[in-house]
Amino acid sequence: MNEECLICKAPLVYLQEDEPMRCEICHKRENSKTRCVNGHYVCNECHTRGMDTILSLCMTEDSKDPIAILEKMMSLPFCHMHGPEHHVMVGAALLTAYKNAGGDVDLKRAVTEMLNRGKGVPGGTCGYWGACGAAISSGMFVSILTYASPLSGAPWALAQKMTARALTAISEIDGPRCCKRDSYLAILHAVDFAKEHLGVEMEKPTVVCTHSAQNNQCIGRRCPFSPANRA
Repeated sequence: MNEECLICKAPLVYLQEDEPMRCEICHKRENSKTRCVNGHYVCNECHTRGMDTILSLCMTEDSKDPIAILEKMMSLPFCHMHGPEHHVMVGAALLTAYKNAGGDVDLKRAVTEMLNRGKGVPGGTCGYWGACGAAISSGMFVSILTYASPLSGAPWALAQKMTARALTAISEIDGPRCCKRDSYLAILHAVDFAKEHLGVEMEKPTVVCTHSAQNNQCIGRRCPFSPANRA
């Protein structure tokens, strides 16, 4: 087994109902549906500690390729194989590539807002909310760019359409979840969406996953990014 529990490396358990938990790192008590088989629990805040370094990375990045930017984020110490950090990274990578591709956006403001919004999407939303956090992050990307709010007209609709497109692509692969696969899918569809609806063309590479060996639930050839499919 590869790393799952950040405390003892044991497999995680996803429950159907909340249980009272105590974070092994900060000792905060809260209800959660996730723990390891040995009872260890790590809260979202501790799981993503160090994620604020995303802002400095984005401000110094010059790539127009959001996948390449995402991979740089994934290589940082705060990022794990799975986790709510992906709910921030997808949108932040897109905002950065959008800016570098000529998009009109105050990047510091936008990425800061992406951090604030993305942190509010907890781990496990794909299974428990019926909406993958990576797809939601792509919708946040559009919402931030268009200054959408619950009372907006066209910008409100546009953000929903982006999330819906990413969710559709993610759902067609079938489960179980993979935060890397779902992040790639959300970003690739957001690149197309930005070109169609926002008039900005980011780079869109061919993605070959290099993370499968760390994923205990990898679906192999069913994944569109599997190296086996490129042979």
